[in-house]
Amino acid sequence: MSYIDLVHGWPSIAAAFMASLVEFVEALTIVLAVGAARGWRYALAGSVCAVIALAGIVALAGPALLRVPLGSVQLLIGLLALLFGMRWLRKAVLRAAGVIALHDEARAFARQSELLARAEPAPLGRIDALAFATAFQAVLLEGVEVVFIVIAVGAAGSRFLLPSLGAGAALLLVVALGAVLHRPLLRVPENTLKFAVGVLLCAFGAFWTGEGLGLAWPGADWSIAGLAIAFLLLALACVPLARNAAGKAA
Repeated sequence: MSYIDLVHGWPSIAAAFMASLVEFVEALTIVLAVGAARGWRYALAGSVCAVIALAGIVALAGPALLRVPLGSVQLLIGLLALLFGMRWLRKAVLRAAGVIALHDEARAFARQSELLARAEPAPLGRIDALAFATAFQAVLLEGVEVVFIVIAVGAAGSRFLLPSLGAGAALLLVVALGAVLHRPLLRVPENTLKFAVGVLLCAFGAFWTGEGLGLAWPGADWSIAGLAIAFLLLALACVPLARNAAGKAA
């Protein structure tokens, strides 16, 4: 990989890193809750099996995706990324406006731990299916979103490596911090990251949709930065509008 590739690919790396960081933090919170309430053996076993399942999904879907014409892939992934990003951005705007509550990892950890602690313990010598399934589902679901994000920001097949680097860095960071701290990562500015990721996914989605339709963007990949600025300004303008609308409704 050349220096020029990294210079042009930094938006892909940054977008994948921030989005993956959010997803991995949420998965870590649930895995930690499972470990604290039911024991670490099946919490870790469920997490490892989910990672293996994700690797299988990538191994099957990757080659199949590369056989699809590039324009069709860009259009499909672009539309999905745009819809996905708008969903994230809508929630981020409503949180910033105070319409819905900010996501609280401490509260999520406490709630999940309480639910798991109330459940019947596994019989002695038997597999704790609840602990295994909870950890497996959390890691798998969040991991599937990470896979989609990597595909969305690297919709041209040869560019998958760059967002994969960002996602891999986020995974290593979260796993390392979780192993050291053994508690939810409360200081990660998750809601701010979701706002930024929503903007970036919308920008990438609009860019790939245009590419899939044969649109020649001015400045090529650098148009993504302009689209991101446009979506950011639009989202920031929507915050006071949402706050005022909520105030009038109340």
